[in-house]
Amino acid sequence: MEKIGILGGTFDPPHIGHLKISQVAKKKFNLKRVIWAITKKNPFKKKSYFDLDKRIKLSKILTKKLKYIKIGYFEKEINSNKTINLIRYFKNKNKKREIYFLLGADNLVNFHKWSNWKKIPKICKIVVFDRNSFKTKAKNSPAYKSFKNLGIIYFDFKKVNISSSKIRNF
Repeated sequence: MEKIGILGGTFDPPHIGHLKISQVAKKKFNLKRVIWAITKKNPFKKKSYFDLDKRIKLSKILTKKLKYIKIGYFEKEINSNKTINLIRYFKNKNKKREIYFLLGADNLVNFHKWSNWKKIPKICKIVVFDRNSFKTKAKNSPAYKSFKNLGIIYFDFKKVNISSSKIRNF
């Protein structure tokens, strides 16, 4: 069975933390590839710092030596910006594909506000990567409490103390 990871987000800008998550996930879960699904706009933020084309270009530059990481913008293709539809899209392309949805602990905090959030762990494995100062909030989140018995994987790893926000404010 082919295993792929999906790391979704604005990648505004992409950074070493995104790379580390991808590298660790590939190794730990024996993923064939990791797809960076770049979204046009984060629904929880007012605007993006870089435009979509710039973020795609920067992501491709950052990952050019890592052939297992694929960069894509899928919202036009699937006619949606919802994670549930993105995961269904990849699942439907190959029914025997096992999907690992990768996210940082900061995103788990508001995961219960995402469209059809309770359906997501029914069609893929959710792997949460710890981030500085988010562990307690993430593990107390409605999503973590709801998914605990569904096999959510909370992954402690050597953190990279960087975020897109920190880079933009630099």
